[in-house]
Amino acid sequence: MNLVLFTPNEPGQPLPRTDRRVAHVLGVLRRGLGEPFAAGLLGGPPGRAWLSALDAATATFGFTPEAEPPPAPAGVLVVGLPRPQTARDVLRDATTLGVAALHFVLTEKGDPSYAQSTLWSSGEWQRHVGLGLEQAVATRPPEVTWGRPLAEVLAALPAEGARVALDNYEAEGPLGPRAAPWVLAVGGERGWGPADRAALRAHGFRLRHLGPRVLRTETACVAGISVLGAAEGA
Repeated sequence: MNLVLFTPNEPGQPLPRTDRRVAHVLGVLRRGLGEPFAAGLLGGPPGRAWLSALDAATATFGFTPEAEPPPAPAGVLVVGLPRPQTARDVLRDATTLGVAALHFVLTEKGDPSYAQSTLWSSGEWQRHVGLGLEQAVATRPPEVTWGRPLAEVLAALPAEGARVALDNYEAEGPLGPRAAPWVLAVGGERGWGPADRAALRAHGFRLRHLGPRVLRTETACVAGISVLGAAEGA
């Protein structure tokens, strides 16, 4: 946990000592009353927090912002809805690398029942986004959607920016850095079907590859975002 994240209404309110953030501040950071540590408000500014009160059951924190909220990342990731464990990895790692939006879509070869997982229905997915933000020392979470058809999501994408889709079988060439903004589409565990490829091409996507090896969905997402994002740091 490189950054302790609070929701905007949590500073000044008692949190249970069973909260993982309380346990981290007390047990890992070993902060006492009044001692500062790096923190941020979800969707808001980074800053410094401190333990302002502590009793047997709860801990209370103060918070002071120290900078403006960071700008939103420029990339969008569209992923064929994978099994829940893979989705957890994508949620965490794509958030760490930085995307503005993350859409898990229904595809021709995908299993629509994955959208009914408790990962989504219970709100668990938000925890994995939070883990990614903590790792990246970031406060702005991506927009996350799931269970919509690929064509519906493609039709609603912003008009500007490069559009590329990873595909091992019909790629026109290798994936390379792109100027932001960009949209990256990655197939699910069984890849794209013919109807998916037709929809992608109809919405201006170029098919690209990451080399001859077939990658796991979560690995392809990390590699693809890293390649595309290389132009932003140049």
